[in-house]
Amino acid sequence: MRLVLATALTMIAFASNSILTRMAIEGGHIDPSGFALVRVASGALVLGALVAARGGALPLLRGNRIVGALSLSAYLIGFSLAYLTLDAGLGALILFGVVQITMFTHAALTAARPTFRQITGGGLAFLGLLVALWPGTGGGADPAGAALMVIAGLGWAVYSIIGRKAVDPLAATSANFILCVPVLLVLLAGTGMQFSMTGIALGVVCGGLTSGLGYSLWYAVLPRLEGALAPIVQLSVPVIALFAGVLILGEQIGLPLILATALVVGGIGWAVTSRSVPADHK
Repeated sequence: MRLVLATALTMIAFASNSILTRMAIEGGHIDPSGFALVRVASGALVLGALVAARGGALPLLRGNRIVGALSLSAYLIGFSLAYLTLDAGLGALILFGVVQITMFTHAALTAARPTFRQITGGGLAFLGLLVALWPGTGGGADPAGAALMVIAGLGWAVYSIIGRKAVDPLAATSANFILCVPVLLVLLAGTGMQFSMTGIALGVVCGGLTSGLGYSLWYAVLPRLEGALAPIVQLSVPVIALFAGVLILGEQIGLPLILATALVVGGIGWAVTSRSVPADHK
């Protein structure tokens, strides 16, 4: 029961990142650049404190830290800017679909030959993204916002692929967040950041609570989840964000978006429950 509760709280935290970001930026409480900076600084503070509290060291000088910090920056900037125009649920769906499809493609190219079930599942998920993004389908995706969220998804996918090799994921994530702060300061310099107390508060909650503590809880839960269960439970994130957007932000759900969600979630669920054929299998 504790594992189920912890997993559910983690998925809610991940979905909440979309809700909080949309609420802060679309509501005009803070600009995207400022929100990204507040979020990563808050996350770095919370994650660093957690690592320090357990007596661990921060691996700041590892070889892949530059790539980790840059990919995390691409995710944070793209994510924040995308929510100027995208609804929370649609943004979460695009992000989730791009991340999962990218990671699936990487695994298929580097580790194992994909099975027919994985190919068809990935194809269905990709079709779902097309339904959400294609002009005139009613999916509601602004082209610029969708492109920015695709960049965010690619950034998070690269970050996740690199992170798979981490011996201590929590310490590695903390180090990446800390290094990401100066990177964002350089990249976002001169963008005319605008802050309000409400916007800062939402950024702190998003960075410190739903990102920082959310990732910490996820890393505690992850070793206890069997096999393909980890990616399967993440299928709930865009669904939670979709309905939370309706209930909290008053967003609308049309038939095309429902269809797109079903295709993306169903396709990835179908793919990740299939066993890959080893690359050297004849």
